[in-house]
Amino acid sequence: MKTTLIRYAIVTGFLFIFGLSSGCVNQSEDGDHQADDGVHQSGGGDSNSTSSAVDKDSAEDKGSADKEWKAVFDGKVLGAWEVTDYAGRGEVSFDENGSLVLGMGIELTGVHLPGGGDYPTIDYEIALQTKRAQGGDFFCGLTFPYSDSNATLILGGWGGALVGISSIDDFDASENETGDVYVFEENRWYDVRLRVTKAKLEAWVDAKKIIDCEVDNRKISMRAGEVELAAPLGLCSYATTGVIRNMRIRELNPVKP
Repeated sequence: MKTTLIRYAIVTGFLFIFGLSSGCVNQSEDGDHQADDGVHQSGGGDSNSTSSAVDKDSAEDKGSADKEWKAVFDGKVLGAWEVTDYAGRGEVSFDENGSLVLGMGIELTGVHLPGGGDYPTIDYEIALQTKRAQGGDFFCGLTFPYSDSNATLILGGWGGALVGISSIDDFDASENETGDVYVFEENRWYDVRLRVTKAKLEAWVDAKKIIDCEVDNRKISMRAGEVELAAPLGLCSYATTGVIRNMRIRELNPVKP
């Protein structure tokens, strides 16, 4: 029943997208998502900023350690990362501003870090900025480790408006309790943060918390299919041009029970 409601809401939300240019959609009635016009708007330049509303919010959260953020890309080359061998993939490149561009393909386009590098697999945060430049499906699929398994944070799936994590207890983002509708504007930068602890998976878009899911003693896994090639750490888009910048990772102090 929930799956049917979510999918109906996603389709409805997708139809609302066409009203964005005329201001027909109010994304948050409670005021949670009233973005500051001066922060990370696509029209104000494309420099790789090292601070954001997400970082300020994170610093105040319980469990955030005083660990340093580690930048993932230098804005020039992939380094140890590789273009993922998806069938029908689009072009992967860095633009003149140092942002990673996942060009529109037939289906998936992405990059991954074989072996996951030396990044933590539990008790950590990933932050990045991302936007949909073209297309109507997910522009940022962030595959991440959870101890010995992996999952994917989806932004803008199922016709453009689904957010959620695939998979929990073998249910993907459109079927589990993390699935929700979030209307993303084209060519607008969004601050994204994912927190991974043994007890919880949490995610924010700008200042709005979109996922808060208890996962201890639950099955965390990838959605079956080509997206599994992104494990253990990867980024992808689906038939959409997604742009990512300022991606960074930091370790957290384990939360005391």
